[in-house]
Amino acid sequence: MTFSSQVKLELTRLPIGKRCCALAESYGAFLYGHTFSPREIRVITESRAFGERLSLLLARAFDLDFDVSPPMEAVGKQTYIIRAADKLEAIAAAIGYDRNTALSHQINLGLLEEPCCTMAFVRGAFLAGGSVTDPARSYHLELVTSHRNVSRGMFSILRELGFEPKDTVRRSNYAIYFKQSDAIADFLTTMGASGSAMAHMTAKVEKHMKNAIQRRVNCDTANVEKSVEAASTQLAAIRRIEGRAGLESLSEKLYQTALLRIVNPEASLTELALLADPPVTKSCMSHRLKKLVEMGREG
Repeated sequence: MTFSSQVKLELTRLPIGKRCCALAESYGAFLYGHTFSPREIRVITESRAFGERLSLLLARAFDLDFDVSPPMEAVGKQTYIIRAADKLEAIAAAIGYDRNTALSHQINLGLLEEPCCTMAFVRGAFLAGGSVTDPARSYHLELVTSHRNVSRGMFSILRELGFEPKDTVRRSNYAIYFKQSDAIADFLTTMGASGSAMAHMTAKVEKHMKNAIQRRVNCDTANVEKSVEAASTQLAAIRRIEGRAGLESLSEKLYQTALLRIVNPEASLTELALLADPPVTKSCMSHRLKKLVEMGREG
């Protein structure tokens, strides 16, 4: 099951509240569903749980049922349809539309005066036309409708709720979206999917920890590679000195340093500094090794 499916499943398990909230949630689903016209209402979904909830919402808000519903054994995309003129008339009257003219498809804000109804409307819209990516991979949540004015109205509603969404047009569809993980978590909480919001935040923390660990590993690997390269250069210089004049030609401190590097080819500067007799600072050991490299290049 995808993360988006998990979110929708959690939302479908919320109790259906007052009739006004059931009407608002149904309204959101119709506007973000497949078809909402004077002749037909059609909602297509792959979620059996959402389809069952939509049937309950329709009964609670309008005391109606669907003309066409998928069989219980149906899998994949499932279609719910209302075509009966008297049902369409009742729904249009309840949401403030004049079915005899045309559906203007502008959100009737009068149905969303109460905060609970606004949340229900947004929830219905997401269930019918929303999606959210797995936070372990990326951060993206969107609401898509074919109605331009509806998308504009939803944009304003979300702004009033304190969100800062973005919008775009894809062919004949209008999308509102979020790409910030905190905004997505807050949006999920607003709709009532608090469990999914927590899962989203947990995934974000885990993702950041993995990235931090990977950066540290990359940094450590780079440092090791630099140390190995430096040690190889130092050993090559020491061998050249030995071949030309012998290590005995070096001063006592440089002689000791050369032997330490030969015996401990993989040791770090700090480790070599501690092995010196007497121990020296890391800076001092670095200076001696640089001197040996310079001498190895001479002549």
